[in-house]
Formats: sequence, C-alpha cells, structure tokens
Amino acid sequence: MTEDASAVGHDRLRRLMKRGTDFLGCEVAVLGGAMSWISERNLVSAISNAGGFGVIACGAMTPDLLDIEIAETKKRADKPFGVNLITMHPMLIDLIETCKKHAVTHVVFAGGLPPAGSIDRVKEGGAKLICFAPALALAKKLIRSGVDALVIEGMEAGGHIGPVSTSVLAQEILPPLAADIPIFVAGGIGHGGLIAGYLEMGASGVQLGTRFVCAHECIAHPNFKKAFIRASARDAIPSVQIDPRLPVIPVRALKNREMENFSAKQIEVAKLLDEGQVEMAEAQLQIEHYWAGALRRAVIDGDVESGSVMAGQSVGMVKEEQSVGEILKSLMDQAASALERRSNQL
Repeated sequence: MTEDASAVGHDRLRRLMKRGTDFLGCEVAVLGGAMSWISERNLVSAISNAGGFGVIACGAMTPDLLDIEIAETKKRADKPFGVNLITMHPMLIDLIETCKKHAVTHVVFAGGLPPAGSIDRVKEGGAKLICFAPALALAKKLIRSGVDALVIEGMEAGGHIGPVSTSVLAQEILPPLAADIPIFVAGGIGHGGLIAGYLEMGASGVQLGTRFVCAHECIAHPNFKKAFIRASARDAIPSVQIDPRLPVIPVRALKNREMENFSAKQIEVAKLLDEGQVEMAEAQLQIEHYWAGALRRAVIDGDVESGSVMAGQSVGMVKEEQSVGEILKSLMDQAASALERRSNQL
C-alpha cells in the first residue's frame, strides 16, 4: 500500500471510530477488556496513554482496594480510563461511591442486569455507564434503563462467556440499535481487519482482552504469557456445567488440569446446596471466589497447570510479547489497510 493509500485508509478508520472516540475521550476506539489480576494500574494506564481506553477490573476488590487502584492508575495515566464493576458484588453501591470519589468518567457493569438504583447512582456521579448485552432483548431493556453504551461480547471471548458467537450477536444487535447508542463489539477479535468489519456494520469500537495479555506492560507471570504464545485457538475451551441445579456461567480458558478440578469444585458446592448449608447466592459466590483464586495462581504465581489460564479463542493470534503501543498500531494499520482495499474494490 502506498503512503497516500495508507493515509486514506487511516482517515476512513478515524471517521468510523469517531463516535466511539468521542464517547470514550480517547484516540482509538479500543476498550481494554477487564481481566481480573491483569487489568490493573500498569496495563490500564499503558492502554490509555497509548491512545486506547484502559479499564480497571475491580473483580472481587473491596472499596478500599479499588480506591488505591484508581489512585495509582491516575498517577500513571494522563488520559481517561474506566472501571469495570461486577453487578453481583455484595458491595456494589460502595464501589460506585469509590468511583464517584475519584470522578471516574466511565463505569462498566458486567455480570448481569444492574440491580435497582445502581444505574442512578452511577449517573449521579456524572459518569457514563457501559453495560454488557448478550442478547437483543436485554440490549433494548438496558437502553430503556438509561445506559449510555453497550458492549456485545460473544462466546469466543476469554473468562466468563455467554452462549452466542460474536458474529451472530453483531448481526442481531448492530443493525437495529447502532444508531441509538454507541455499541462496542468484543470476543475473538485479534486482527484489525475484523475491527474494520464491525465498524462498517455500525459498531462504535471494539473491546479486546486476550490480545493485551502479552503486552510488555502487563504484569502477568512469564509462564502465563508463554502459555498464550504457545496456544492455538482450539486450546481455549469453555468449562462444563456439572449440575443443572447450580447455574454456573461458563468460563473459557486454556485446557489444563485446573479445568478438570473445576468439575470437582462444582460437585462440592452442589452438595453443600443439597444439604442446605448454603443458599443459592452463596453457592454462586463460592464459585466466583474459586475462579478468582485459580486465576491468581496462574497470573501472579505462574502456576499454569493448577491455575486458571483464562483466554479467548483469539489467543491463537498472539505470537509474541509487544508493547501496548505496538499492539494498537498493528491493529489500526491492519484495519486501515482493510478499509482501503475495500474502498478500491467498489
């Protein structure tokens, strides 16, 4: 591609991303996926400073820990960033107040429908609210509830996943709703050409997690990064639900001994449920805490056999460790090149 042609492609890319970049307040409409233990102050600030939009993964943090994490991220980032909160967190309202204290510009809700009053609490602080929508009906309901933007994430993603692929969700949700609200597409995205395609369908931007794990700025253990670089797409598999009475959201991770251990954990928790020792909410919380611990063993301690190596299917496209800036530049160059090729074919 000639320099002029490249400039044309990048110009078109900027125009397609403008709604997303205006909404986020960044240069490229790429949200960093919120990954527990990974999306912390170093990676989040690096993504924002490189032109994308970093998002802190609050996960199971207490309000005090989140308070420290936001403050430390603000020291490192001179650009906007967001905070991802899990809607089932027992201290959700307190976490929202922590975000308000720091004047966080964007809050992301994950893990189900926002509980009563939580949307208003976020809005009171002046933040924009982004929610995950795994189905068209839920997307419409969230828009009616007053959310400012949506993320539609398909089952190709890493971590907790829904039952529908990204490509199907995009076809189902973007045509009827993209004009009404900014929508970011996530799950299985590892190449800029696909980013260009979703933007042309009406998306305002994308969200990527797996692609950033092997960034130099990511604190993940070298063993964790090596597992990503060695893996192919087929190695990232979803967990299996053992007991239908215990609803467990599937988790996609690299196949290892831990994926087998999780089956045993489900049996253990289901037995406690049967014996009346725990209520359903507590049983589900035990599962979430289990995953948090297993993920920490892999990410922080480097135990990639008895820890959970959560990864999306795009892991097969992660071939080396690079800086966040290099990753974003590569993706944007690929997207611009794809847009230029398509415009030449018209």
